[in-house]
Amino acid sequence: MTPAADQSVRRSITVKADPERAFRIFTEGFDTWWPRSHHIGSSPMTKAVFEGRAGGRVYNEQQDGTECDWGKVLEWDPPRRFVMAWLISPTWKYEPDPAKASEVEVQFTPENDGSTRVDLEHRHFERHGEGWQQMKTRVDSAMGWGDLLRTFGEKAS
Repeated sequence: MTPAADQSVRRSITVKADPERAFRIFTEGFDTWWPRSHHIGSSPMTKAVFEGRAGGRVYNEQQDGTECDWGKVLEWDPPRRFVMAWLISPTWKYEPDPAKASEVEVQFTPENDGSTRVDLEHRHFERHGEGWQQMKTRVDSAMGWGDLLRTFGEKAS
């Protein structure tokens, strides 16, 4: 493994759904499982939006009527996988420069029993520059990707 790969956060969950349904809930149903507490906007979040296409935005609608971007879909291959740029700075603000973005890849693999294994890898934290280690620690914490995948899994199963 390369040093950058060693810095990735990886989480997996198996859900009681076929890949098409799991993929659809993760993306089209994003607002049904993404916690309202997880946003970087300046007012409370009212909706989480995942635009399902290459170049699509990942953003939140806020109570004050604004939209707060925080991701961009880089690769779109339903129902197998997608990759998105994580456009959040180490100070938890929107970072529009894609050169300073980490990446989140999510893969949906069918299992023999009809369920789907969902594998998430958040990588390239070093691109964020100073403070990237703290960001990695937060997304790797109890309130990070593991908890988010559990919430998704409850909705998808």
